[in-house]
Amino acid sequence: MDTFLLALHNLLRWAILILLVFSIIKSFSGWKNKRAFTAGDRKIWLFTLISAHITLLIGLYQLCFGRYGIFTTGLPAGTKLMKDTFYRFYWIEHPFGMIVSVVLITIGYGVAKKQMSDEKKFKKAFWLFLVALIIILATVPWPFRQAVGRPWLPGM
Repeated sequence: MDTFLLALHNLLRWAILILLVFSIIKSFSGWKNKRAFTAGDRKIWLFTLISAHITLLIGLYQLCFGRYGIFTTGLPAGTKLMKDTFYRFYWIEHPFGMIVSVVLITIGYGVAKKQMSDEKKFKKAFWLFLVALIIILATVPWPFRQAVGRPWLPGM
């Protein structure tokens, strides 16, 4: 089951990235073109929110009970958490960055419900989604990252 959840978590990162890029593009174009906020805008932001939350829940399970989870794995003898690149990344850096990103995405979606001008909605959402994307890109275990890299797609 751990392997399945890890593969699902890995696949869902692509869904988040694609939906987040669409959300950024829609919010930027709405802001700059002074477009009216539509149900379609809200839906793409909602799908971004849902995929981020599902991925976060799977990731929190992996953090606690996965193959290298905090409750299922101890640090190797003589290892200090902050000096070990692998455990520091998977126990601290990655979860912290992703939680912050999901909070930003949630706030960005919450902007859609606020009573404010459409231009202001798009502008706020754009900046929140953009910062969330930057944090996600910085804290994903890309294959080229030594010691923490994961494959582009599960099974590769």
